[in-house]
Amino acid sequence: MPESTNSIKNSWLLHVKSAYANCQEVIARCKLCTYLLVEGLSFSHPTFCGGEAKCAYIIIIMAVYWCTEVIPLAVTSLMPVVFFPLLGVQSSKSVCLQYLNDTNMLFVGGLIVAISVEQWNLHKRIALRVLLILGVKPALLMLGFMIVTAFLSMWISNTATTAMMVPIVQAVLDQMDNTEYDVTMMEQATGQTNTVIELEEKNASDPTSVHGEGLRSSESILLNLKHFSFLFRLYPNNNDIVNFASWFGFAFPNMILMLVLAWLWLHWGCGTERTAKEKAAYNVLKAEMKKLGPISYAEFNVLLMFVLLVLLWFSRHPGFVKGWAARLFPEGEKYITDSAPAVFIALLLFILPANKPKFIGWNPIMSDPEQAEEAPLLDWNVVQRKMPWSIVLLLGGGFALADASANSGLSAWLGHQMTPLGSIPPWAIATVLSLIIAVFTECTSNVATATLFLPVFSSMVRIHPLYVMLPGTLSASFAFMLPVATPPNAIVFSYGHIRVLDMVRSGIVMNIIGVFCVTLAINTWGRPMFELDTFPAWANNTANQ
Repeated sequence: MPESTNSIKNSWLLHVKSAYANCQEVIARCKLCTYLLVEGLSFSHPTFCGGEAKCAYIIIIMAVYWCTEVIPLAVTSLMPVVFFPLLGVQSSKSVCLQYLNDTNMLFVGGLIVAISVEQWNLHKRIALRVLLILGVKPALLMLGFMIVTAFLSMWISNTATTAMMVPIVQAVLDQMDNTEYDVTMMEQATGQTNTVIELEEKNASDPTSVHGEGLRSSESILLNLKHFSFLFRLYPNNNDIVNFASWFGFAFPNMILMLVLAWLWLHWGCGTERTAKEKAAYNVLKAEMKKLGPISYAEFNVLLMFVLLVLLWFSRHPGFVKGWAARLFPEGEKYITDSAPAVFIALLLFILPANKPKFIGWNPIMSDPEQAEEAPLLDWNVVQRKMPWSIVLLLGGGFALADASANSGLSAWLGHQMTPLGSIPPWAIATVLSLIIAVFTECTSNVATATLFLPVFSSMVRIHPLYVMLPGTLSASFAFMLPVATPPNAIVFSYGHIRVLDMVRSGIVMNIIGVFCVTLAINTWGRPMFELDTFPAWANNTANQ
């Protein structure tokens, strides 16, 4: 009985200590928040400083909060709504308009289409089909996973892509390991020795680690729209120099180059050909494909809507010919942006039926009341549950910071301070900035990194803004080294096949590869594509405004 009493007492003490520690952490966070915000409110005195300093102070506070995550990232993004008006930087109306603008609507529409792809397992069917076509040799299997992951992350979120792909990788690897164990036991029973299996005995740097790292690395190769969207907001009068078609033309070759170099760097540990394991892996993929069954009517419709959206994006304003926006609608190039096709397709997903309609005469006696109402391809409850609303708020906070920096004069002041950098060649500036962002994004979220750096970089020196913003945007996704760098990294790390040291050793080379590819892209095909050798008039007009 005393032992039981002591056990209860110790358990109670542990709970008290844990609660006390949690309270202390909350108190510390509240003290930090209160101190920084109260100090910021002292700037409201008109003789203390100008609007640019007040804006800079709020940006510094938000940077600290984003880095330390003392409060959720999305909550930090709402701070401009409160403190810019209080400090006299901008009116509430001007700030709030940034939280649901054209780019955010484009993001929402694209995510709704992505959710429909996930809802009907279309992404899984595409992944398994490609893997079965490419083959299951270790090096080819790794390349297949990288290609599929990179392709899917073009259209759906990186986290969702990784969450879908990693279980497939794990199932394949488990089956391969089981096959290796069976073969080894059989050889021991017969007294035979297989030198290939002996050489490929599992160790700290086993093929499982390499496959997992390859999946994680390829996931971050292609950029998401959330980083690139700042280009639209910082320079609204850019004559549509950057649209879906031009961005795809610039980023897609860079993605292919990075994918090849990443595979060459990571596939060294894949080992040699193993017939038994290849057969086991192929059987796993084939079994998963069989579970999906034939393509359904709903899947086909979602695929059709997905292809239609891509075609509408490409053909809206391709640049070399007049797009459908200008041909079909008066002044279409002026009024129609990429958000219109995204939201249009999203609307169709809530209208089109998920089941094939029966084109027969309606008979009220023979009709089934359960089938009277056809379910649509997408339900709002599903969208509400899967939509990353925090990213929408994070984007809005970034737009609010960028707009306030321009209107308060902070961007112009920073650009003036960076005037000495004008003597440095543009390619060197772009390379240095890419390295800085690639290091910084290992510790903060990719969106927060882009939010902090892009408005500053755009006004640094008198060169084409895209010369520094494109490399900065791309480099914000080079978070390869740490498990905490991005949610996809954490997902792969949680499976226990990769150590932090493994990620750092392979990730640092991946960062170097990424910066090299970005520098090459911006100084080769990027220069004529965006006319980077001249300072554009629209950038000068925007700066003057």
